[in-house]
Amino acid sequence: MTAYRPRWRSLLYVPVVSERFVAKAHERGADAIILELEDAVAPSEKDRARTLIPAAAARVGRGGADVLVRVNRPWRLAVRDVEAAVGPDVRGLVLPKVDSAEHVLALAEIAASVEEERGLPAGHTVLFPRIEGPRGLLNVAEIAAAHPRVVAIGLGSSDYTIATGMEAGGAGNAMASFLVVNAAKAAGIEAIGLTGAIVGFGDLDAFRRSAEDSRALGLRGAPCVHPSQVPILNEVFSPTADELARARRVVEEYERALAAGEGAITVDGEFVDVPFYEQAKRLLAHGA
Repeated sequence: MTAYRPRWRSLLYVPVVSERFVAKAHERGADAIILELEDAVAPSEKDRARTLIPAAAARVGRGGADVLVRVNRPWRLAVRDVEAAVGPDVRGLVLPKVDSAEHVLALAEIAASVEEERGLPAGHTVLFPRIEGPRGLLNVAEIAAAHPRVVAIGLGSSDYTIATGMEAGGAGNAMASFLVVNAAKAAGIEAIGLTGAIVGFGDLDAFRRSAEDSRALGLRGAPCVHPSQVPILNEVFSPTADELARARRVVEEYERALAAGEGAITVDGEFVDVPFYEQAKRLLAHGA
């Protein structure tokens, strides 16, 4: 269906009904722009918001960012949202409050039908489910592997902690994020999100620490709500020059060792065998 592998270090939410935010979104440096139809759009504005998607998608994607659309959860709204969003300038759909694989499969079927109607290649529209409640976390492995259109999965930390009564950014948040990362890796897709809330743009130092903790846990990017958060995410979720240099040494020296019939070596005084070699190759691919 799709071999697309996203590199979404930063995903900036933009309310599609805000002309001011839409106009500047392509200048913010985010890897992806999420046009918002859900929480940031009042119920009375939902119908108008859908009509704005095609023009807004073309505008916010001018800088090369992937354009995603976050749809609503209630089925009557979600179907209309997908019909409005699928198009040549929209790379994918962000699916909130996903509780089951069946939820993903239903929306994938609708997206396929709209793609066919509009002459788009099969699989053009990728899916990014968000786990925002306890049922979704219980089913996260099945959700991550539900359909080839699913290229990333993430925990909506604020919604999840509110739904479960946990402390935002606490140990429960980290444990839930770990389960999402594990499911993503098992399914061969990307894990996107933070171990804390994304709304804290008033304290950027704390936001950076949260991003660093998230990267250490295996997350590979995160959504954000303010342009000031974008450069932090881009930096934190990018390999450093030293990390890339060492990865190149590992790959080069291990491949020479393999050619000489050796299966394990030391690089910079540290043991290296196949898992470390594969890890280095992934780092180089991610940093390209």
